[in-house]
Amino acid sequence: MKTLVVYDIPDDRIRTRVFDTCKNYGLVHIQYSAFFGELNHNRRQELQQRLRRVLGDKEGKVLICPVCDKDISLILEVAVPETDSFSRQVAGLQKGPLVF
Repeated sequence: MKTLVVYDIPDDRIRTRVFDTCKNYGLVHIQYSAFFGELNHNRRQELQQRLRRVLGDKEGKVLICPVCDKDISLILEVAVPETDSFSRQVAGLQKGPLVF
């Protein structure tokens, strides 16, 4: 099942270890503190245990959320492309959010 992992961890060292652990489980980095990918129930529980050990007694929170295909089809995104104003003028783009 598709899985979304999001975390809020103030310690840079611990956050980097969480990042590396998520990548090692084959998840794709989609935002600064968010990963997404395919994990079955056992792999999600294994990831939870591993991240619990990584976090230890440090401040932070990790959410591991299974996401069904129906919910994925309802995802909405708002994004602003990372281009400079010159590139926007050349491309004829207006500044502002893109809504999908």
